[in-house]
Amino acid sequence: MPKHKSVRGASKRFRKTGTGKVKRKKAFLRHILTKKTTKNKRGLRKSGLIADSDMREIRDLLPYL
Repeated sequence: MPKHKSVRGASKRFRKTGTGKVKRKKAFLRHILTKKTTKNKRGLRKSGLIADSDMREIRDLLPYL
């Protein structure tokens, strides 16, 4: 049986944690930053987690994660 290829764009965006959850970077921190508050931008620096409802799609994109 052939191996499955990982989606390369997804493999650069997601990492697995020690407990098996999937980490991601938060959006909305690239441009138009002047109207966003410092508190808001500070919170966007932290990484987020993938929701349980999206885990099946991530597993299809990254079969070996």
